[in-house]
Formats: sequence, structure tokens, C-alpha cells
Amino acid sequence: MKKILISRTDGIGDVMLTLPMAGYLKEQFPAVEIFFLGRNYTRPIVECCSCIDRFLSWDVLGAKDFNEQIADIQNLQLDAVIHVFPDKEVAKAMKVANVPIRIGTSHRIFHLLTCNKLVHFSRKRSPLHESQLNFQLLKPLVSNLSFDLNRMYELSGFHAPARHPEVDLLINKNKKNIILHPKSKGSAREWGLENFAELIKLLPPETYNIITTGTETEGRMFRSTLVQPFSHVCDASGRLSLIQLISLITYADALVACSTGPLHIASALGILTIGIYPPIRPMDPGRWAPIGPKSKVVVKDGECSKCRKNTECTCITGIDPIDIAEELLKIVR
Repeated sequence: MKKILISRTDGIGDVMLTLPMAGYLKEQFPAVEIFFLGRNYTRPIVECCSCIDRFLSWDVLGAKDFNEQIADIQNLQLDAVIHVFPDKEVAKAMKVANVPIRIGTSHRIFHLLTCNKLVHFSRKRSPLHESQLNFQLLKPLVSNLSFDLNRMYELSGFHAPARHPEVDLLINKNKKNIILHPKSKGSAREWGLENFAELIKLLPPETYNIITTGTETEGRMFRSTLVQPFSHVCDASGRLSLIQLISLITYADALVACSTGPLHIASALGILTIGIYPPIRPMDPGRWAPIGPKSKVVVKDGECSKCRKNTECTCITGIDPIDIAEELLKIVR
């Protein structure tokens, strides 16, 4: 096995939890060249992974004439493609390009027509973590497959980029630097701005430098609640590219967020990472917990489904800010 392509054309957190596959493949096939097909906005994630040799942009490749797409794929001389995120157009292109081994889940009808190695498992019903579920797709390539959750951190091969000058404008060397990432772009259940504001009040200004992150749109949602009322809050929302955000997280002491991409970045970089989750499968930490050595999750006891179809999720908003503050005061101080 000389060249393997991992295809995952979705979000940042999903890509982060796919990186351990690359590390495991490098262990099993030391001479293998790993390609990663993703979206442009996740490129900085992939390029911080030492286990991946080359990033391919589906935004670029997918925009080409179909015949040109096929020629480009054939020129790579791939031995196998693993469709971690099912994408009909990607799967079709890989089949037409005649990649010898094409692996996908049997739960997608178009994979029945485009893949020659089908793996039978259900993400929705499984008790496994997302990173472990990704490993299921390695079964056609690896005998005696092992996917111990405790090894996922070391297998990710994720490393810090060069320190960016923007970091020096945000990090206070004389205080503990805590990143709060309060929004999720709608990808996860959120803790609520009022809870984040209460958390800020519990962190003494003389000890803590609070940095808020998010997109410019998200910043407009929370600045009046989380930034303007507090002297020890520095707002970075809308200011950072993804690679700058990764650099900032590297030099922070902790990050607090719900189940979002930055949470998984922080976890992989080995800083204190506190994830806030609802006890609702498959949104719970059993599926989506951060996997770094200093990662913690805060979730209400038991399993609740009454909020499953509601916009307002009391399962997560009911978590007391003091529970988060105690973790920061105890571990970071």
C-alpha cells in the first residue's frame, strides 16, 4: 500500500477527529503516502498534522470539468480512497478514476454503486466515539484492527504552527489566558451567553485574561454581553484566520466551548480543554468528547431526550457556571 487518500469534506471538528486515522495508517504502512481531500477552510488543520503528506482541495478539484477531475485523480496513482464523509460527487469521481480500493459505509445507497469495499456500521446507533467510528472504515485495509480511544491523541500527529504576531496582541504573559468560544455556527447545542457572562464574573480580573473568539457575525451577537461589560475580556472575534486561531490556542492556558472545532483543536494541542455538552445521544460526549490529555467534559447526569427537538436546550443551559469556574480555578491557577 503506497498511496491512500482520506476524504472528509465537512467541518473542522470532524476533520480533527479524522486525523488519528492517518497516524494509524502510518504505523501500519510506514512507507505509505497519505493524501487528505477536504475543503479549503480546513486546510490549516490538515497542514498541522505531521501524519498527512499532502492536502487536496475539493473546492478546487470539484470545480473542474469532470474529465479534468478524473485525469487529476488518476495522476495521483492512488491505491485506496477512504470515504470518511460520504460525498456522492467525490465517490463518483473516485470510481470513474478507477481507484483500486474504494471504501465507504454500506448505509449510503450511492456507495453501493461507487465503492468496492463496504463497511457495515451505524454512527447514529453506536456507543463508540466519533474517532473510533472513523476507524471502522480501515477494516478492509488492516487485519486485527485496534482503535483504543486512549491512543487517539498521540495518533493525531497534530502540532502547533509558528507563533503568529497577532497572538502577542491577545496573550497577557502576566495572567492566565482563558479562551471562551461561546458560539458554534449552529453545529452544536450551546451553553448560552448568560452562562458565559456569569463565568467571566467568577474569574478575577487580576488573575485572568479572558479572550473571546468566533466569527465576526458571532462577535456581533455576544460583544454587548461578554466583552463590553468586562475590563479583563479581550475580543478576538472576527480578527483571526484559522491558522491564527490555532496559534492563539497554542499559547493559551485553557479553552471553554461547546462541541465545536476549536474545542477539538485545543484538546489536540494539549491545553486544558473544557467541553460543555447535553446528555442527549448522539450529541453527548460519548460520541464527541475532546480527546486530549487535559480534556474535561461537563454534562448533566443521566440521559435526557425531552430537549431533542427543541431549540432551547435546558439540558445544557442548566449547567451551573460555577462548575466550569471551579475547573479553571483548580487546574489552571
